[in-house]
Amino acid sequence: MSIRRTTKSRRAVAAASVAAALALVVTGCGGDDGGKTENPGSSSSKSSGGDKGPNGDTAAGDPVDTNAKLAQVNGRDGLTLVVNEVKRDSGGFVTVSGVIKNGGDGIRSAGQWSGTESTILAKNPNSVAGATLVDKVGKKRYYILRDTDGRCLCTTGLSAIQPGKSISVFMQFPAPPETTTEVDFTLPTFATASLKISG
Repeated sequence: MSIRRTTKSRRAVAAASVAAALALVVTGCGGDDGGKTENPGSSSSKSSGGDKGPNGDTAAGDPVDTNAKLAQVNGRDGLTLVVNEVKRDSGGFVTVSGVIKNGGDGIRSAGQWSGTESTILAKNPNSVAGATLVDKVGKKRYYILRDTDGRCLCTTGLSAIQPGKSISVFMQFPAPPETTTEVDFTLPTFATASLKISG
C-alpha cells in the first residue's frame, strides 16, 4: 500500500513540475517577437495621436529620447523630420526613430511617404515604407524590412497631420556591416540626412 502511494505521489509531483515548466515557457515566450512584426493597425494609435511626451517608442516599445536630435531635414509644405535615434540591434537590423512635425498652416497627408513600389503601397498605405538607407562606402542601398505578409516593419496607418502637430515614426532596415558607422537616410519628400549608427 505504501509503495503504491509513493508511486502516485511521485507521479503527481512530476506532473505538477512539468505543468509549472510549461507555464513558464508559455509566459516567457508568448507573443514577444522582438519588435520585428507589427499589427498593421497598431501603429496608428501610437503614432497618429498628435504630440508625444518627452519619450516616443519604437516597434519593440523601447523608449526613444525625443529631445535628442541627430539630424533635422526639411520637407515640402512646412514639414520637418527630426531623427532622434539610429540604433543597431542584435537581431541584425537598424531602427531609425524620429518625429515629423507640420510647421505649415494646412493639414498634411501622410500618404506621400509610402514610396512608389506597388506591392508596398498595397500592404502599407499611409506609412513611411518609402524610406531608404545608403551605405556610401559599401555602395549598397537598404530598403525597409517586411514581414512574410509584405507589411513593412515601420510606422503605418498614419493620419493627416494637423498644423502645429507632430507624429513619432520608426523604420527598421537590414543592418549594414559592423564597419559601417554612417549612412545616408532618405524619406520621400524630405532632404537626405547623414546619420551615425549607435549600438
